[in-house]
Amino acid sequence: MTERGAPWGEYGAWLQGAQTGTYYADLLDDAAAKPERDAQRRKIVKASELPWENSPHGLLKHIVNESMNTRAETVDAYMQIIPPGSRSGKHRQLAEQAFYVLEGCGYDVHVDCDLDIPGGEKYTWVPHDEEKRFEWEAGDLVYVPPNTISQHFNADPRRAARIVVITNRIYKQSGLNDLVQLENAPEYDPHERLTAERLRRYLEVPAAT
Repeated sequence: MTERGAPWGEYGAWLQGAQTGTYYADLLDDAAAKPERDAQRRKIVKASELPWENSPHGLLKHIVNESMNTRAETVDAYMQIIPPGSRSGKHRQLAEQAFYVLEGCGYDVHVDCDLDIPGGEKYTWVPHDEEKRFEWEAGDLVYVPPNTISQHFNADPRRAARIVVITNRIYKQSGLNDLVQLENAPEYDPHERLTAERLRRYLEVPAAT
């Protein structure tokens, strides 16, 4: 059939090109090899092997992370230690989170955000004026909705708080890894290689003045 006789206008455009690929076959090969790959990925990680991090968001012990090569596919999780009377960093992230309070008491401050696309070109996030405060204590579960600015505060001046934070990894895998650090935790030191022994100094109660 000639281009002039084709019943659609793009006939001359589609029937050209010399590039070739094996993308679908590669997907089949990847699916077939997955059980063998998974067999090499860890189902158990001992407490002594969980990595510490002095991060912009605070003092973390990673439990599940994409970089740890475990069998977990859809979530990341870390334990966060908030020293007496201190706070986490403040961030906005698109992915939803939930955290369980292991120890201590405190509160969260959340700010909802709206999506705006000025000029129709690039999206931006517009925070609401209202700050919402949520009190928590050991045994509580706190949900952090998608696209929320959030920060954790330890209300106890004499005891550390510990929380386990779980993040939905699906957002990142869908190309929506929208994470912005707005304020660093007071303890953040990019040069510190955090260990269990070094963490102990953050748990000390500041001397009264």
